[in-house]
Amino acid sequence: MKDAMTIQQIRTHMQEGTYSEEMLSSWQADHRAGVQKLMDTHRRKQMKEQELRDQYERMCSFENAYHEQGKQYIAGIDEAGRGPLAGPVVAAAVILPNDAYIAGLNDSKQLSELKREALYEQIINACIAYGIGIVDSQRIDEVNIYQAAKQAMLEAVAELSCEPDQVLVDAMPLPELSCPHESLIKGDQRSVSIAAASIIAKVTRDRLMKQADVQYPGYGFKDNMGYGTKQHLEALHKQGITPLHRLSFAPVKDLSHS
Repeated sequence: MKDAMTIQQIRTHMQEGTYSEEMLSSWQADHRAGVQKLMDTHRRKQMKEQELRDQYERMCSFENAYHEQGKQYIAGIDEAGRGPLAGPVVAAAVILPNDAYIAGLNDSKQLSELKREALYEQIINACIAYGIGIVDSQRIDEVNIYQAAKQAMLEAVAELSCEPDQVLVDAMPLPELSCPHESLIKGDQRSVSIAAASIIAKVTRDRLMKQADVQYPGYGFKDNMGYGTKQHLEALHKQGITPLHRLSFAPVKDLSHS
């Protein structure tokens, strides 16, 4: 055992990924408790990585089916911000390469802010194209939130640098599109393209609301993103309605009429 690596050397190889199958086999046979602990950690990490890859493969099923039909550019569409009392509704459209793999890609609502930000950068760097549509609170009041979300989605598709052959959209039918589309219930959990769009839309909107927090302090926009939290509602009563507020949404509507 005098020529055996130290536990720290083994740890360094594992952390840096500079090991061979032969080295792994020798460490597996190493009876030192510290080495076996490192091997247990390694196995758990591998299992987690495999789970993420399997999940990604499952979420590629719709995209794969359309690729097999000869379709090349498949765009996923999703929106963020239908429920808040303030701020815009934001939609994104994303076309991912058929051979892309973005570990941990999932519905943005199931991810931490830190994970969303990291995935946002990976999606931007990996995608063939992406587009963003933003519809402000005034337009939301004019046409209602459903129509505004639809408008944002159509704008996001129009912003793509290449025209999609097929569109996958989360829940909402978009008959106005010139290309074929499929509406998927809970699509952000079932399609990698829609999940990617949900992250781009959510991160974009959150950044806008953090800017709004600087412009309109006291409402807690950087934390609540325009949703009706206790702090937000108290500020509404004390400071009044801002241009970002949706006048057609209760309780903003009630205040605007009082």
